[in-house]
Amino acid sequence: MRSARNYPHLTAARLGLDLVDVTYSGATCAHILTDHQHKTPPQLEALDGSEELVTITIGGNDVGYVPLLTLAALPAPLRRIAPAKDLFDPAARDAALATVRDTLVRVGAAVRDRAPHARVVFVDYLTLLPPSGTPPPIPADLFALGHRVAAGLEAATADAAAATGCEVVRAGAASRDHHPWSREPWTTKPSWLIIPVPGRGAAPLHPNAAGMRAVAELVVAAL
Repeated sequence: MRSARNYPHLTAARLGLDLVDVTYSGATCAHILTDHQHKTPPQLEALDGSEELVTITIGGNDVGYVPLLTLAALPAPLRRIAPAKDLFDPAARDAALATVRDTLVRVGAAVRDRAPHARVVFVDYLTLLPPSGTPPPIPADLFALGHRVAAGLEAATADAAAATGCEVVRAGAASRDHHPWSREPWTTKPSWLIIPVPGRGAAPLHPNAAGMRAVAELVVAAL
């Protein structure tokens, strides 16, 4: 699944750039570096060295960020299904975060190598939870774990950008007051219906139209 109204499309339109969009829902770092997805080659292969700008948002699927929050929002009996045991394990999430930091460095280095004249910008994830200290919309222990994963992803993204000479746009920090339960959300709430339905807007725990516009504005402002 790919959105024609995502922040890369909006950014390209604002800057007057031709866009090659190889993003897909569910992508991991491996889909950038080595693996096919939906019968398409690794995303790196779309780069030919002529690029002026490359934006990257990746890593969430590697650490199970959205699946963790999706399962956490289910009724208690459904939270006992097999995948939840690993996703709800803090040690397993910490291990995944440690791994993804190194993998994000590989992504940044590989993109810089394939697009040596481009500005390469990591864009981290929009905020998906209310602030700590507020009444949690999911069980308190999983609320804390979700914050831990979100903070770890932001740190890993910033570290990878710094290590590879890339730039970073901190969409997470910019959206603290625009989480799914806020008055002006930039992302959607969790739902058991995880597959987008035509006409119903963005998938659960993904950017809505306002969020995509906001991220595009952040990227344009950073350039």
